[in-house]
Formats: sequence, structure tokens, C-alpha cells
Amino acid sequence: MTQTNSSDSPVRIRQAEGPPAAVIRHRRAQPFFGRHPWVFVGAIEELLTEDGQLPTPGTVIRVISHERKFIAWGLFNPHSRIIIRLYSWQESDDITQPEFWNGRVASAVQLRQRLFDLAADGCGCRLVFSESDGLSGLTVDLYSGCLLVQFTSLALYQYREHLLNALQLHAHPQGIWLRTERGMREQEQLEAVDGLLRGTAPPQPLFIEYSGISFGVDVQQGQKTGYYLDQRENRLAASRYLQGAHILDAFCFSGGFGITAVKHGQAASSLGVDSSEPALTLAAANAELNGVAAQCKWICSDVQDALAEFRTQERLFDAVILDPPRMARTRGGLDRALQGYRRLNLAALEVLRPGGIFVTCSCSGLVSRQQFVEMIGDVARQSGRDIRILEHLGQPADHPVSATCPETDYLKVVICQVS
Repeated sequence: MTQTNSSDSPVRIRQAEGPPAAVIRHRRAQPFFGRHPWVFVGAIEELLTEDGQLPTPGTVIRVISHERKFIAWGLFNPHSRIIIRLYSWQESDDITQPEFWNGRVASAVQLRQRLFDLAADGCGCRLVFSESDGLSGLTVDLYSGCLLVQFTSLALYQYREHLLNALQLHAHPQGIWLRTERGMREQEQLEAVDGLLRGTAPPQPLFIEYSGISFGVDVQQGQKTGYYLDQRENRLAASRYLQGAHILDAFCFSGGFGITAVKHGQAASSLGVDSSEPALTLAAANAELNGVAAQCKWICSDVQDALAEFRTQERLFDAVILDPPRMARTRGGLDRALQGYRRLNLAALEVLRPGGIFVTCSCSGLVSRQQFVEMIGDVARQSGRDIRILEHLGQPADHPVSATCPETDYLKVVICQVS
């Protein structure tokens, strides 16, 4: 056997007969036996390959323990922080075959068929939720017959044709449109061009509806896949506390929380703040669509700057809603993210009337529920105000949580009353 120590390789590579294999370090295999799907480079003792060379992105890797016991099959990407994503813990599976991926997509679609009429006009839901559906690196949203696909894994992207075929077979979309999350091309070295993959292009906007509320969605250029479907039920829950309230809806995007509060909860008014002019244009159109344009106003601004200006003006609101973008993308950035949440929440309380309702959110999967609540406790102590938590909320059933991947329990929504 010839050992290779290539300066271009993130791990030690050793030449060995048989299919490529990744040997997990001694006493590091338990999470993977436990079906956690992410293998980082630090967990790998060595790679075994027939030619002693680094496998290419998308190569199927047999993951084995230090004792050479089979753990799982995964896909390799040397460019990614997640160097191997795991997809099957059955040694007999062949994850190169279309039938394997077809089965995963079929299972995901069948779950959503229990929850929604997928063929209905105005239906909006998450059809595939990455790790929770056994498809780490793939997210698919359904908007009124159109599918929005996001790949966050270069390795899985190599199997896109199998996945697209399965989506067509089981979901029967009018079209499939590709969107790439900001920064993902660089993180994964994913060379993907956004645009139409199958069928017909979606209109701009198309429309979804839930609980008598309609929203236009720009799936081609809007943030993420065009709409934040995960907050659908939380917007309705928050609106129950907001009757007659004058609301500040910070990071409002296309107006989901504020419009729902006015139409469904009879709030007196909503002021939406977002730094995206196109998002606010869509939000204004959504307010008009729902007959609440007179009660909804919009400001294009950085939220921290807007909060500082309201504080200077001594302008107070009956309710403040904070739904910021993800702050923690890596474990190394967790402390910085918690500090950011703390500063933002403290600033929000400075423009909230005593006795007001405070809805604060985090979509950072690396921030645990306990850490988020502890942050709120820190804010109460630093602000000198009593915060009473009324409800803990999370993501809906079309964004299921994998019991073996805690990071999929990402959405935290806490409804509070603040003295």
C-alpha cells in the first residue's frame, strides 16, 4: 500500500483495494452510527481509495469505523465544510441508482399530501426539507403548482437529474425553477445557474393563500425561495394578541406578520421595515391584495438604524415583531450570533410600550431553544424590564424535525409580554 500526503487534500489518503471509504477516527463514530448525516473533516482518520487520489465531488463513499465496521453510505465533496453527507445506513443500498432517490422523494411528497391538497390553486408548502427527508442538501418548495429547488450540496447536485425526474413523477409540477442560496456557490464550489429546469417558467408574482390571506410570491428573484413558509402558522398565532395594536414589523420581507395581524387579528396598523426595496414593493402589493393597504406602511432601512431613529424620536409601539435572517452559519460564529440577537432584542424593547407584545424569532439552527430563551433572560436583566413568555412556537409539519439531526429544529418563535 502506498500512502499519499497531498498538500491539496484536507485528509490523509491511503491507497487500498475496493470502493472509496472514509475511516472515522477512534471514538468519533457514535454520532454517525446514531444517524447524524454530517461528517466534518476533523472526524475522518483517513480516506482509502484505489488510486490513492482524492475522490471527486459526488463520489459515493463507504463510511466505516476505526474498527472497520460499516456505518453508512455518503456523498463526498472535498470543497465543503461538510465533507461527507450521509444518505443510507443500509449496507445493501445502492445510492447511485435512480430508484434510491425516487424513494426518498416519494416519501417526502406523501407526507405533504397528508397535510395539503398539493394540486390546489394557491397551495404553498415545503415539499422536501433536506436532512429531515433524508435528502441532505436539497430543499424544495411548492407554490401554486410550481416547484422552487435549492441545492446546498455540490455532491448531491451531481444526482440532480434523478431527483428532478422523481419530483416530476410524484409532484406533477407545471415547472421547476432553480434558486441558489447566497454564498452557497462559494461554500460548495457549486456552479449552478439559476433558472428554469423543467416545464414552464412561473409568473412574477404567483399567488398562495392560507386562512383567507393571499400573498404574492416572487419565486424568481425574491429572498430564499420567494416566501417564508415556515412562519405561516406563527403569524396567525401572534395575531391573536394584537387586536387594536400599532405594530412594528421588523425584517418584514413581503409583509407576512404585519398583514396577517391587521387582517386576521384586527391590529390597528403595521409599520414594516426591511432593507430590500423589492421586498417592500411586494409587501405593499400584498397589503393591497388583502384590502389592508391603508393600515400598512413601509420603510426601507436597516432595522438597527430604524430602531435607533425611533428611539431618538421617542416613538413607541404596542407590539414589536423581530424576524431577522439567520445569524449563525457555523459553530464558530455561535457566540457572535447570540451577541447579535441580544443587541437587537435590547434595541427593540426600547421602542416597545410597557405592557406591549414582543414576538422574537431565530431561524439559526445552531442556536438551541435553550440558548435563545437564555438570551431573552439576559435581555430582561439588562433592560430592567419583566418579560413574560406566553408561547414557544416553532416550524410547521411540512418542515419536520429529524430526531437524529437537532440542527433541523431551527425555528424559534417566542411570544412575550413586556412590562
